[in-house]
Amino acid sequence: MRVFSDVEGVHPAILPHLALPLRTCPTRTSLAMTTTAPAQLATLTEALQAFERGDHSAATLSTLARQQTALLAALPPRYGEVLLNLLDRLESSALFSEESCSFSQKDLVANLQMWVEKARSALAAA
Repeated sequence: MRVFSDVEGVHPAILPHLALPLRTCPTRTSLAMTTTAPAQLATLTEALQAFERGDHSAATLSTLARQQTALLAALPPRYGEVLLNLLDRLESSALFSEESCSFSQKDLVANLQMWVEKARSALAAA
């Protein structure tokens, strides 16, 4: 049964009155997975910058960062622990409408930027 094997061909046939041209989502292409640790660090850096501009939510940034498995495997285990802690706190900060003492998004972003710089140095030294 080939129900969804030809989406472009099936879509107009199922709902001709709603048939719109299919296009790729721009955020999906920018969040593509890469395979090397330096490339994944660059992807994470771009996602962090997008978060600062307001283009990504905390959840999107966190999900993307957690998917950078080659990067985390190339770094000492402590780096992964620290990154996951920062991401958990960043996600929690999204629950507050204002800056909180323990969940300041500005401070968390600054700490994530510092993590990226230290990770870059650790990769260069390896």
